Amino acid sequence: MAHLLMVESWVGSMSRLLPRAIREGGHEFTFLTRDLHHYLRPAPEGARHPLLTARNILTAPTNDPDRLLPFAERAHQALGFDAVVSSCDYYLTLAARIAARLGLPGPAPEAMENACRKDATRDVLARAGVPGPRYAVCADWAGTAKAAARIGLPLVVKPVDLCAGMLVRRVDDEAQLAEAHRALADFPVNARGQRRSPVVLLEELLHGPEVSVETVTHRGRTQVIGVTDKSVGGAPAFVETGHMFPAALTGQDARAARDTAVRAIKALGLDDVVAHTEIKLTPAGPRVVEVNPRPAGNRITELVRHVTGIDIAAACVDVALGREPDLRPHDTGLRSAAIGFLVPGTGGVLDGIDGGDEVGEARDVLELSLAAPGTRVTAAGSNNEYLGHVMAGDTEGLGARDRVEALLAALGPRVVVTR
Repeated sequence: MAHLLMVESWVGSMSRLLPRAIREGGHEFTFLTRDLHHYLRPAPEGARHPLLTARNILTAPTNDPDRLLPFAERAHQALGFDAVVSSCDYYLTLAARIAARLGLPGPAPEAMENACRKDATRDVLARAGVPGPRYAVCADWAGTAKAAARIGLPLVVKPVDLCAGMLVRRVDDEAQLAEAHRALADFPVNARGQRRSPVVLLEELLHGPEVSVETVTHRGRTQVIGVTDKSVGGAPAFVETGHMFPAALTGQDARAARDTAVRAIKALGLDDVVAHTEIKLTPAGPRVVEVNPRPAGNRITELVRHVTGIDIAAACVDVALGREPDLRPHDTGLRSAAIGFLVPGTGGVLDGIDGGDEVGEARDVLELSLAAPGTRVTAAGSNNEYLGHVMAGDTEGLGARDRVEALLAALGPRVVVTR
């Protein structure tokens, strides 16, 4: 039995899946956080959050590495850790730094930092010749306007250090560019209380379907688990509205996506990581959107597990421990699985969602999760505002996405607009 140190977590799926994988692997963990209430607030009333199954819960300044690293050393001397993990992008580099400080397995901190910072990723991949969009990193409005003229409109404006599509916007003219730039300047601190970088990333607008490549890298060898497709809505934002695994691609496109993801991981120097690499399949070939050095969110890991039997959360635990993960697929009876998200188009208070009982009883539904009446609703501008999701599988082929879209169409959220 191993003892893992978990440094913060996402509050969504991985806050449940990673503790489950640790427990099912016969291990235990200590949870390290600066604010335990951040995780308890979204837990259903009366439910015990899986993070509370930790052997120990430690409170420490996780936003202050200079103070945290000595604290982690003292905790290691007292409790004895075998690995360090995190599922939250904002703490992946910190987890790698702690592992290195304690002499434990784990990816190189510099590689994790380059993967977690979108501007650094762009620079590293460009130097390595891994294809991506034309881009510019801008320190102020004057530089942003000048770079936009050089790249050409329309383009995409991104923060370099936020997640879930937050404040990523398509801009078609200078007025929209100025608005997107102001929105970033008006959001100087992220949801975890960390001060953000003021630089702005501009990227060429890429055309074509978007996919993600799910991989596990251990001892310098990257194994591709498969390719997931993605649907996006909410323009001018980029809100993920659904996914299917495996993606319905030609063999050529699938190979191109897989090969590009492996090249990107190698260029960044990532090792002993699970990664979720997003790629656009443009008419000119695959282009890397971003490399996320952690398991995919939005229940993609569960799509993979339903189709292949491979538990990516368990693989994340194994590589953190420096162990060879079990990535052998087995026949689950499903040929595809898909998820669709209920995306609100307006803000207010949720009165209810019609059709939930009927959808929940459908034979091919794998998961149904719906927000409760009384939930405050915000019109979706990122992947953080969903009203729920439905997941379904197909035993015969790649029909799971069509089935999910039909099930979503049967759900009718009633939102009361408030003033």
